[in-house]
Amino acid sequence: MTEADAVTAFDQHEHDHRKCVVDALSVAESMCEREGARLTPLRRRVLELIWSRRKPVGAYELLDELSRERGRVAPPTVYRAIEFLLDQGLIHRIESLNAFVGCSEPRRPHAGYFLICRGCGATAELKDRRIDGAIRAGAQRLGFRLEGQTVELRGLCPACADEGGARVAH
Repeated sequence: MTEADAVTAFDQHEHDHRKCVVDALSVAESMCEREGARLTPLRRRVLELIWSRRKPVGAYELLDELSRERGRVAPPTVYRAIEFLLDQGLIHRIESLNAFVGCSEPRRPHAGYFLICRGCGATAELKDRRIDGAIRAGAQRLGFRLEGQTVELRGLCPACADEGGARVAH
């Protein structure tokens, strides 16, 4: 990841994120159609809400938003939609936050490495095959059968670092 990539990954203000959302929905529709998976209107809306946020979003935030839009929505309905999106590789779970972010490369199976800003809460997905290889090799050396991995790293995004970490995540 270059310095320019890092700034873009964490850009919360100047980046027109709508194109990212539209592209993610288009990719999801084509992937689900190709795989024979059903991207229902509710699942599509949950994916759209996750992608629309510029930081991880929790299930209850999604539930609140959907309930405002559609009337009362039962929690299991949202959890089933999230589970579907996870199973399809369209979103990632940020374990430490019990929250979700859109997957920027759902067509390519990969591990999740997330840089999480402790200032503003922004999250960027780091992609580096060298990390993948090192983790797999280390696990193999120890005889460990790796079934999945998510790595979460905390620090400050470029904007918060420039402000001396003065921002506070909400």
